[in-house]
Amino acid sequence: MSGFRFLNLVRPFLPILPEVSSPDRKVPFNQKVLWTAVTLLIFLVCSQVPLYGIMSSDSSDPLYWMRVILASNRGTLMELGITPIVTSGMIMQLLAGANLIDVDFSLKDDRALFSAGQKLFALIIALGQSTVYVLTGLYGPPKELGAGVCLLLIIQLCVAALIVVLLDELLQKGYGLGSGINLFIATNICESIVWKAFSPTTVNIGRGPEFEGAFVALFHLLFTWNDKGRALREAFWRERLPNVMSLISTVVIFAIVIYLQGFRIEIPVKSNRFRGQRGTYPVKLFYTSNMPIMLQSALASNVFIVSQMLASRFPSNIFVRVLGVWEPMDDSPQLRATSGIVYYMSPPHTITEAILDPIHTAVYITFMLSACALFSKTWIDVSGSGPRDVAKQLKDQQMVMAGHREGSMYKELKRVIPTAAAFGGAILGLLSVAADLSGAIGSGTGILMAVTIIYSYWEIGMRESGGPDVSSLSELM
Repeated sequence: MSGFRFLNLVRPFLPILPEVSSPDRKVPFNQKVLWTAVTLLIFLVCSQVPLYGIMSSDSSDPLYWMRVILASNRGTLMELGITPIVTSGMIMQLLAGANLIDVDFSLKDDRALFSAGQKLFALIIALGQSTVYVLTGLYGPPKELGAGVCLLLIIQLCVAALIVVLLDELLQKGYGLGSGINLFIATNICESIVWKAFSPTTVNIGRGPEFEGAFVALFHLLFTWNDKGRALREAFWRERLPNVMSLISTVVIFAIVIYLQGFRIEIPVKSNRFRGQRGTYPVKLFYTSNMPIMLQSALASNVFIVSQMLASRFPSNIFVRVLGVWEPMDDSPQLRATSGIVYYMSPPHTITEAILDPIHTAVYITFMLSACALFSKTWIDVSGSGPRDVAKQLKDQQMVMAGHREGSMYKELKRVIPTAAAFGGAILGLLSVAADLSGAIGSGTGILMAVTIIYSYWEIGMRESGGPDVSSLSELM
């Protein structure tokens, strides 16, 4: 009963929480593409509109390593990105999966309350984050900004978070393709990769003006340097700026993930309702898709934020220093962890760093593999995609495993699904480490999320457009 009392706390907010109504008919594929494009355009515009009232955003950025993954852009309306909606969604799913809140998804009223609870929780998180950002001086000293401007900044960030929630709901309700969260993440990561490959802007990091884009720098160096061999070495291996080897690493990781997406175990099933109808239920290697990486990123980003804020307030406290010690990077106000727990949770950024500090490398690899495997295995239990849930779905459709008795279907699924989830999560963690060590653009986590999202959109497009024989099991796949 306590769970229902918790959900009923949301009921008074239902009339005031904005909601996207479900379509009263099936939305055609071309209209879904149009709505998806409009949603993406709104997100990109918000990512470029600066916050009104900020004095400066040159201080250290606590989300520096995570911005691409969280679809956020510093100093703009998309400052918070998808952090509030992802955090609220994950916490609510975990609470429901662990039966800490009692919700019956077969009841329309419970589904509405649960969805409203996620939305309300996201807005509360956005209010908390924006208040912390403003009061800790991320946009300038609060005393100099004034109470009015501080309040205006908080309102802007909360309204932007609400826009993200509604855009995601628009796509989830069936007006568009996929989810807004995945769309925004993939767009942000791909935009970052393309920019770092072809950026025409020049930067100076102490060696004179250089082109930021790796390809632009390659051709500029080849045409302007007399020693072509040295020019190639510089273009391929230059430090602290995107180089050609980074791009090659990115392409290789993309190719490996796409190749591994095809790995699956196909369980033969047949229908008890229609004689002779057979099909397969595929259990993919990446059974939980990019969810392990997303959960690991959310965990790491929250720990990094807390550690930086505590370190700035209580730099000499022993417990704060055990959590993490932060120091400025060369020629930059940006901080990076140099010791403590967060140091071992952050990746070595080059192979040289990995070799010089093997303990850091070993601990980081162990953390990534175990965290991704654990999150993946946990997620199948809380998201309704575990062996018991799949067995129930198949049974409800009057499908049974070919060559097995109905009672043994759950045992067979329990043998396959948790193993695929844990092993697939560990493989994702390993690929993320490999991408980070090879210097791939956009971070290993970002690349993996982009590839898995783009691949899922390709599958959605094939299914929605009626591509090659979509079987009756498509909704289970």
